[in-house]
Amino acid sequence: PQKRNIMLGVTLFILFALYISLINEAGTKITIFNSIDLFDVDGGLLTVFVSVVFVNSPTVFRIVRGLAMDIKTRDYVAAAQTRGEGTWYIMLWEILPNARGPLIVDFCLRIGYTTILLGTLGFFGLGLAPEDPNWGATINEGRKLLSIYPHPALPPSFALLSLVLGLNLLADGLREESLKD
Repeated sequence: PQKRNIMLGVTLFILFALYISLINEAGTKITIFNSIDLFDVDGGLLTVFVSVVFVNSPTVFRIVRGLAMDIKTRDYVAAAQTRGEGTWYIMLWEILPNARGPLIVDFCLRIGYTTILLGTLGFFGLGLAPEDPNWGATINEGRKLLSIYPHPALPPSFALLSLVLGLNLLADGLREESLKD
């Protein structure tokens, strides 16, 4: 109970300090965590970050939870519990190594999906700032010339296609290797 109270106090202090630093106006005396400015992100980058997190996080949580629920019913986890191993030991040394293969494959596939998402956001002008180079904005600029001169849109399109295809083939190869174990 005392350890829990200390952890709760530290957590509440950190949350309070973050709240004060968020509502505080610049130039006033109360500045907590001044060097860590979490929300000083330009609009385009914040939009991209929020989009990627909101799109990917529910499925990642579902995959991780499903893997953990499946692996915790295995015999080696029961053997570790019988040996008297703690929860953290079981998570780090029994569940995580056995979930590694599917998580690596999902990570590679998710990078491909995220690349397509970033390209789509850039194409519609919702991604990074216009002066920042991204394939979606370059494809959109080349799209205006497609009827006369298709060359400006083709290289970024093929680059995006080859990157996503390569990542998917890598994920497929990793999946095949993880099935051999």
